[in-house]
Amino acid sequence: MATTAQGERVRPVAVTSEPDPSQVPLRRLWRVKWGVAAAVILLLIVASAIFAPLVAPADPLAVNIRHRLAPPVWMDGTAAHLLGTDQIGRDLLSRIIWGGRISLLVGVAAVLVSTTIGVLLGLAAGYCGGRTDWTIMTIVNVVLTFPFVLLALSVIAVLGPSLVNMIIVLGVAGWPIYCRVIRAETLAMREREFVVAGRALGMSHARIVFRQIFPNVLSPMVVIATLQVAQVIILESFLSFLGLGVQPPTPAWGNMLGEGRVYMLNSWWIAAFPGAAIFVTTLVINLVGNALRDWLDPHMKL
Repeated sequence: MATTAQGERVRPVAVTSEPDPSQVPLRRLWRVKWGVAAAVILLLIVASAIFAPLVAPADPLAVNIRHRLAPPVWMDGTAAHLLGTDQIGRDLLSRIIWGGRISLLVGVAAVLVSTTIGVLLGLAAGYCGGRTDWTIMTIVNVVLTFPFVLLALSVIAVLGPSLVNMIIVLGVAGWPIYCRVIRAETLAMREREFVVAGRALGMSHARIVFRQIFPNVLSPMVVIATLQVAQVIILESFLSFLGLGVQPPTPAWGNMLGEGRVYMLNSWWIAAFPGAAIFVTTLVINLVGNALRDWLDPHMKL
């Protein structure tokens, strides 16, 4: 321990080395390793859905009564049908791959509809305030109190069951959560210095909202949208299971579950594998959403 000229002892100061900037991204990735692994699995699922004509081993609509209810390959099945066949001899693996196209398409399209409506109304409510805010939030409360099943039954009973109608129903039912979150973020942003400075410089309200406030609410919007895709996939499967969504013979995970429930005791694989596809897909999407939340949150020290 060193001493000064007056004889006072000076405690040595520990010098801390700064972390290597090149190691910070790797360290952050390691903290969200489960999200990264889930993202890889999700990319494989999306790729198999996009390239279904190349990946699927058979035609998902081809009927072969002689091979109906064939078990999976590890249960004395044939290598031509790895996951077995359904009640009319269609290859189950091919139908699951093609069904992923429907579920992912509905999930992404419905979330885009919900995000567009919810973000625009949330920005308007948070920025304008007053009567505009009260009107929009009253509509949000009404939509949230309206049962989803009743809304789906009403719309589909009038318009008929189809893919487009199901996307509309799911999109209209999902926008209130975006509106509430974006409104809260906008209320916090509209009194910040850069927004006040924009008003003082004479910027238009549209430019302030879309150039100053909107970029600052992208992070929660992306996280909510990612998690919402998983919920929409489950709701789409629920509607298809009830016969209100995609109609047979078009393969969708929900209507495959509905067709397979009759054969659960003897041919469990008809319903089990589409159910497993729904479970794995929604699980990895939720894990990716949680990882994005931790990655984008400035208060999380990754």
